[in-house]
Amino acid sequence: MIIGLIGFGKVSQNLVKLIRSDDIKFITSKENRSKPTVEAIDKFAIEVLPTFEDVASTSDILISATSPKTALGIAKQYGKYLNGIYLDLNNISPETTFEINKYVKSLIDGAIIGKIDSDNPTLFISGDRAQELLLLNDFLNVKIISNAVGDVAILKLLRSCYTKTLTALLIESFEIAKRNNLENEFFDIICLTEGDDFKDKSLSRINNTMINPKRKSEELGELFKCFDGEELIMVKAALEKFNQL
Repeated sequence: MIIGLIGFGKVSQNLVKLIRSDDIKFITSKENRSKPTVEAIDKFAIEVLPTFEDVASTSDILISATSPKTALGIAKQYGKYLNGIYLDLNNISPETTFEINKYVKSLIDGAIIGKIDSDNPTLFISGDRAQELLLLNDFLNVKIISNAVGDVAILKLLRSCYTKTLTALLIESFEIAKRNNLENEFFDIICLTEGDDFKDKSLSRINNTMINPKRKSEELGELFKCFDGEELIMVKAALEKFNQL
C-alpha cells in the first residue's frame, strides 16, 4: 500500500513515525515546499516524487494535512489524479468538506485527536470507505463515526470551539498571573480542582497557540462558516484574542 502525503507538518511526520510496516510505503514531494519543510522531509526515509500530481496519481491513500485555508484548493488541484482514498485531516467546516467531496472520488473525513506528536492518537473518520482504513488500527486507534462525510468535520469543529476558547481564556489569565508574579501559584490553585496534569496541558496549549496564532484563527474562522446561525459569543472573543497575539 502507498500512502501519499500533501503537507509535511507535525501531523504527517508523526504518522510516518507511527505507521511502520513493510507493506506500507509513504511518498511525498518537495514541489514548492519551504526550506524548513524540505529539511523535515529529508529527515525521514520516505520516497520523494517530482510533483504532487505524481504523488496523487500513485497513492492508494492520499492524506491532506495542510491548513484550513488551503484544504479546498489542494483537493481541487490534485483530487482529479487520485484513484484511491482521499483522507482530509484539516480542521475545516462541513461546508468545506462537502465542497472537497465534489473534487475527489472517495473522500474520508478525518480528525486526529490527541497531542499532535502522541504515541497513541485516535483517528476519527467518516465516509463510505471508512472501513478500509481500519487496517491502520495496528498503528493508531481508528474510530469510525459514520459513513456520512461531514460528521467528523462537525465533531472536530465542536472540539475546537471548546479547546480554543478555553486556550484564549488560559492565555489571558496566565498573562495577568505573570504580571503579578503569581504564575506558579495560578496553576497550583487550579490544579486542586482540575487535576495534577492541568499545568502541563495548559502550558502546551498556550505554547502551541503562541507559536502559530494565525493558524488557530483560521481554524476558529471555520466555526463561523459552519455555525453561522449560532451566537458564538465566546468564540468571537477567542478570535479577537488570537488576532492580538
